[in-house]
Amino acid sequence: MYKNFFKRIFDLILALIALPFWFIILIIIGPIIYFQDKGSIFYNAPRLGKDGKVFKMYKFRSMKMNAPDLRNNDGSTFNAEDDPRLTKIGKFIRKTSLMKHHSY
Repeated sequence: MYKNFFKRIFDLILALIALPFWFIILIIIGPIIYFQDKGSIFYNAPRLGKDGKVFKMYKFRSMKMNAPDLRNNDGSTFNAEDDPRLTKIGKFIRKTSLMKHHSY
């Protein structure tokens, strides 16, 4: 019980320390995403978490608005460096793995 409590406190303190840095990245990257093709700056999708609980994962949008959902033969998501659905800033976001935020 105490282990979970201290981990939660540590997670909250770490999140508070990281928050200003996240805002700086948001202020820089957010407008670039928006002005490249006038859409939402975030993409969210349901993910399966601990104990089968579903949560929303928020990410900076790297693809053009209304891009088709392409899948590989095994059903996994198609992902390639030269994907024509990517925006210019989206290529950078994917290369650097910038910003994934989980909301539980």
